[in-house]
Amino acid sequence: MRVLIYGASTNPDRYAFKALDLLVEKGYKVFLKGNKSGITCGLAIQVGTNDFDHIHTVTLYVGSKNQHDLMQDLAQIKPERIIFNPGTENPKLYAEIEKLNIQVEEACTLVLLHTKQF
Repeated sequence: MRVLIYGASTNPDRYAFKALDLLVEKGYKVFLKGNKSGITCGLAIQVGTNDFDHIHTVTLYVGSKNQHDLMQDLAQIKPERIIFNPGTENPKLYAEIEKLNIQVEEACTLVLLHTKQF
């Protein structure tokens, strides 16, 4: 499964970094999008692009006040689902996202991975 971490970080204290580490450990093909470029776990964080093919899941690590480009980005990426991790919830967008035939899930990626529900 191809997963995009939206809000990726090179900071090992951030949950996006911890999710990346666990996703890679569990064998997922991971892509990174963030507001700052960098390399983490051998993967480049992409900035300003949505050139990601066949993404199944977007796991979101950007708070609602910084999600202004989210709808446009999702329309280009066309994932099957988006996981709104704790602190990223944005109920105002859920209906719009579902109109794009994207499943919306309020959950914690780390918990889903640890409980084999991802």
